[in-house]
Amino acid sequence: MRILLADDEPRVRSAIRLLIDQHYEGNVVEEVSSTQELAEHIGNYCPDLLLLDWELLGAIPEELLTSIHTRCPDIFTIVLDSESQTRQSALEAGANEFVGKNEPPESLLAAIKSSRNSNKK
Repeated sequence: MRILLADDEPRVRSAIRLLIDQHYEGNVVEEVSSTQELAEHIGNYCPDLLLLDWELLGAIPEELLTSIHTRCPDIFTIVLDSESQTRQSALEAGANEFVGKNEPPESLLAAIKSSRNSNKK
C-alpha cells in the first residue's frame, strides 16, 4: 500500500511516519506540507491511502477533497484533526475515515487497517 502523508507540522508527520513504519514498513511514499505539494503529488501518482490534516485544506475542504477523489477515484482518505467536532464535516466532504489527533495511536492504526481491507476488495 502506498501512503501519502499531508500535514503542515513536521513533528506530526514524523510521529505518524514512525508509527506507520513500525507497523507497515515502507509504505509512506511521500510527505507533503501544503495544498500545492498535495496537488502536485496527487497529480503525479495516485496513492492508495491519503492521511490528510484537515487544517491543511484551508477554507474550502469540500472542493479539494472532491478534486482529489476525481483524480484518484480509488484513494482512501483518512482526515486527521485535533478538533473532534470536525469529524462530521470531514465525512460529509468525502473523507472515508476521521481520526482525532488527540486519539491514541491505535485509532489511526485501526483506520489504516480499514483502508487496507477496503483496498483489497
